[in-house]
Formats: sequence, structure tokens, C-alpha cells
Amino acid sequence: MMASLFSGVSGLKNHQVKMNVIGNNIANINTIGFKTSRVNFQEALVQTLQGAGRPSSVTGGTNPVQLGLGMQVSTIDTLFQQGGLETTGQITDLAIQGAGFFILGDLNDNRFYTRAGAFGFDANTNLVDPATGLFVLGKMADAQGIIPSLATTGPITIPFGQQDPAQATETITLANNLNASATDSIADLLQAGSSNVNGVSGIADDGVGGTHVVTITGDQAQAASFTNSTPRALTDTLGTIGVNDFSGFTITIDGTRTEPITGMTASSTVGDLIEAINLIAGITAEYDSGTGLITITRDIAGDPAEYGFVSSPSIRNGLEFNIVGMIFDVPDGLTFASSGGAATTFVATDTFYPDQGTGAASGPFVSQLDLVIDDQTGLVIGLDNLGDGGVEISTFSGGLMATSLGQELIIETAPTTHSMSTSVFDSLGEKHILLIEFFKSALDNRWEWTASTLENEIITSGATGYVQFNSDGSLNTFDYNGGAQALVIDPNNGASTLTIEIDAGTVNEYDGLTGFSSANHTASIIGQDGYGLGILEKISIDQIGNISGFFSNGVTRVLAQIILADFSNEAGLRKVGRSMYQESANSGEPVEGVAGATIAGTLSSGALESSSVDIAQEFTSMITAQRGFQANARIITTSDNMLDDLVNIKR
Repeated sequence: MMASLFSGVSGLKNHQVKMNVIGNNIANINTIGFKTSRVNFQEALVQTLQGAGRPSSVTGGTNPVQLGLGMQVSTIDTLFQQGGLETTGQITDLAIQGAGFFILGDLNDNRFYTRAGAFGFDANTNLVDPATGLFVLGKMADAQGIIPSLATTGPITIPFGQQDPAQATETITLANNLNASATDSIADLLQAGSSNVNGVSGIADDGVGGTHVVTITGDQAQAASFTNSTPRALTDTLGTIGVNDFSGFTITIDGTRTEPITGMTASSTVGDLIEAINLIAGITAEYDSGTGLITITRDIAGDPAEYGFVSSPSIRNGLEFNIVGMIFDVPDGLTFASSGGAATTFVATDTFYPDQGTGAASGPFVSQLDLVIDDQTGLVIGLDNLGDGGVEISTFSGGLMATSLGQELIIETAPTTHSMSTSVFDSLGEKHILLIEFFKSALDNRWEWTASTLENEIITSGATGYVQFNSDGSLNTFDYNGGAQALVIDPNNGASTLTIEIDAGTVNEYDGLTGFSSANHTASIIGQDGYGLGILEKISIDQIGNISGFFSNGVTRVLAQIILADFSNEAGLRKVGRSMYQESANSGEPVEGVAGATIAGTLSSGALESSSVDIAQEFTSMITAQRGFQANARIITTSDNMLDDLVNIKR
């Protein structure tokens, strides 16, 4: 009977412990970084009344007979569940999303760990926990903003108001795309010479600026013709000339199209015959009033084997005399045919002198231009393919003519350019404007570049060069002309000479300048490493704990990094109050590292982690604790009543 009393007592005591834990959880429902706790119970001592019996050959085995003697608290666990993030807007308020703890410490090398990140700066600009005065530990960056690999974890001090000395520019960085298909190369006629060219228009497809000197040799195309040998008057009738056969007169054009000339009679005149011939497309009959001769000409000039004509045969047998024989003086059985035609022999040689370029890109480049032939006349009336096309070269009537020495055709094309600029700084912190202009080169996938300044600076070396791209648009070469290794500028103000390396990217990669065909140029100077004198004005903290300083000179540099710690068994940490923990024998040693890298959690600046207490869960646990307490109290009262009955038996 006494065992039930003691079991009830253990239940009362330990359910009170659970209520204490629940009360602490609810009390800290608004405590930042607080992690809820729970109580786990286990059975206490067990009294064995009878041991287990082994089965025999005639009977089965028997189970042990044991009596429990109450319960006890097995563990009070801290549940490291993620709390919600509450935005505060305060930069030094920090919350951890995921695993990890902030490290707090003092100068005596005492270490504490917390999830409560309501930090601030003290009078000495140390980052501290204002509630305890403990330092927030991390690593300080060097003057270049780099966290040294061997840096030790210690207090973080941000020197607000400190001066950042000027740094001369040593490197400028280029990136993005120069449009391989770009062209601004407007063509302009500088000299027509004796070419009979009357105008130039359009934009050269290759986009290269320079001077095209065009030499034209050879002859214009000639049209084939035929002229009769006997003078005639326009008013002579065919009958009086002796024509008595008016049928079958045809003219075949270019060996493929035969055209009959009909409607002629004895009373038709020579003028009527000329008009009838002129009704045939492709040939023209003309009468020379001075000589009285008729000339028929093929309208299209060119090779007579291709552009010519031939008549039907003459007939003079018996009384039949036809037009071919009597008007055009052709012997029996023969025809008259055009002659004297000739294809053009023009050769237009373009000698191009680029405005920009050295070495192989300097030219001159010699090429043959294409002839533009009029489909209606067969004459050369222009030139094509200057600057790889896009330029129209037209002539006056009569078509193209050969040029003579000093009378060449000269055409200028404007350069295709893309400019970019940036500010660079000298050793005194003075700003200088540097311009880099790219010119499309006469060589494929190449641009020439020049560097210049706006004021009294003097570029002593490396002012020009070129960039060559591979056929896949990646960078092949970025180089300086004249053997220079960098851009050297004398600021001309007492500062040291600037030696600036131009970083255009990695060879055969796409991390710098590229040479793809695209709608626009996007190439630009994306950075330079110089700056003037600056004062630290404000800071920011990123997800990996870097504290970056913003200086008045526009420089942003890492000043320090907040270090986090993690444990193999965070539930084994020992609470020391004020939302802090210390390592214990069962937590494992702290593993220090960088958020988002060696530590899985990341930081959120301007936010705090809320308590992880679930009020619904706590109220439910409160009910079960209350019922457990009541039930154990009932055990005690019931056992007491039973003892009373036992005592009263002897009465």
C-alpha cells in the first residue's frame, strides 16, 4: 500500500517539474532567440516479485512478476527549432536562418553562444551584446578588405569616421559585347575622277572606316548591229524597190525568240518597214538621213553570241524577191546577222587604306569590285561590294568609264566606333577621365582601340592596341601596340605616373569582352581599382557575415566577418541564462566557421529570430500536466482511504 503512496508522490513532484518547464516556455514566448524546452518522463525503480520461468518438457514458461515504484524525469530537452524572423530595420540586429550560434566573449577568453542577435556598438565602436557587454566575436579584414586565412577569432571593431587613403588606379576591367555585325560606315564620294560616277550612298557592311581608291580599266559593253549597204529614201515603196514577196520576213533575237514582221505590201514604204521592225522588243531600227542607210541594233549590249539577232533567209529565185534580199542586200539563201557587239572588259580594283590599324590590319587591302549591269541596256552602270557590300555606286547616262592616273574614283567610309569612359585616380587621389574608343578593324573579328584623356594628362605609352576575338565570340587577344605592356599616364599634377593594366578577360573565355553579333554594343568599363580619399560613413552585413564599409569616396570594402559556431549535439549545450549557452561534456567542441559555407545557417541583417515557443502546444501540455497531477493526487487520497479501512478492521 505504501508503494502506491510513494508512486503518487513521484507523479506529483515530476508533473510539477513539467509545469515549471511549461511556465518557463510561456514566460519566454517573446524572448528573442529562445528555444523551447520539454520534459520527458520515465519509469523509476521496479520491484521483482517473481522471476521468469523457463519452459519445460511438460509445461510452458512463466513471465516475471514485477511492480513499478513510480516515475521520474528522464530529460529536460532544449528543442532547437527554427524561430520566425521578425524584421526590425536595425542593421546590427541579426538572425540566424538554419544551424549555428553567435559567439560572444570577453578578453579573458570566456566563450558563450547565443541565437539572440540584438547587437550594437559600444563607445569604442566594438560590436557587442548591449545586455551583457560581451563582444561579438569574428575576424577582422586587412587593408585590402580580405579576411586573412590565419586570422584568429576576436572582438570586432568598426572604426567609424576613419580615413581611407587614396589608391592609384592599377587595373581597369572591361566586359560585355562588341557587336560583330555593327556598322556605322556611311560612304561618301570624295572624287569621281573620270569614272562617270555621279553618286555614292549606303553603309559599308564591313563597318571599317578608311579610303577606297578605285582604279577602273577596260571598256564598256558594246551592242551588236547590222547596217544595209544601199541607200534608200524613207518614202520609197517596197514595190518600186523590187520587193514582190512580203511574207516570211522574221528576225530571231538571241537565237531563242523569232519575231515575224507582217503587214507589209507593195505600197508600204521604207519608213513603214522601220516602224514595223521597231515593234519587236529587243531591237531598234534607225534611219540615217545623211547616208540613207538603215541600222538595226540589239538593245542590250554585250557578248554578240548572247545578245544578237539574225534575219530569215533572202529569196531571189525567179520573180520572188523578199525584203531581206532587196532592202538589206543579202545574197540568195543567206541572212543578215548582227555583229560588233562585245561584253564589258571593265575591271574595278579597290585599294583600301584603313583609318585605324597596325601591322596586318594597316593595309592596304586590294580587292575587285563587282560590276552592276543594267538589264535593259547591258551597260555597266555602277559598282558593288565595296566594303563587303551595302554601298551603292551609280553613274551618269552612258554608264561607267575607265579612269586614268590621277583621275581615280575615291570613296571614303566612316569608322564604326564604340566608346567607353571611366574615372581613374592618381596617387594624390585626384580623378582623371579616361576614354577608350574601339574601331572596327579591316581584319575579321578584330577591333582597334585608342585611349585618351580629357585634360592635361599625357599618355606616354600603350595608347593604342587591338582586341581579337575567336570565331565563337570568345576573347582571343587583347594587346597594346608598339610592345607596350600597360597604359602609362603622366597625370601632370605632381602625382606619380599611372601604370594601368587593361583587363579584357580570360583568353578563350567569355568572362570579359566578347565579339558576338547582337543588336547593340554592351561593352563597357565595369570597374577600376583606384579611389580618392574617403571617410567611413555606414556599414552593411550580408548573409555570410561580412561587415562591409561604405566610404564617402564610393569604395565598399569588407571590414570584418562575423563567425558562427556549431556543435555536434546542440541539445547537449548548458544554459547559463540571458539566452546564452556554454559547451558541455556532451555537446562536443564548437566548430567555428562562416555562415552559408562551413556553417549551414545564413545571417539576416535587420531582423531578429523570434522565440520558438508554440503557445498552442504549451497550453495542450499544460492540460496534460494538470490531468497527470490530478490523477496522482487521486492515487494518494485513494491509498489513504484504503489505509484508513485497514486500520479500522480491528474495531
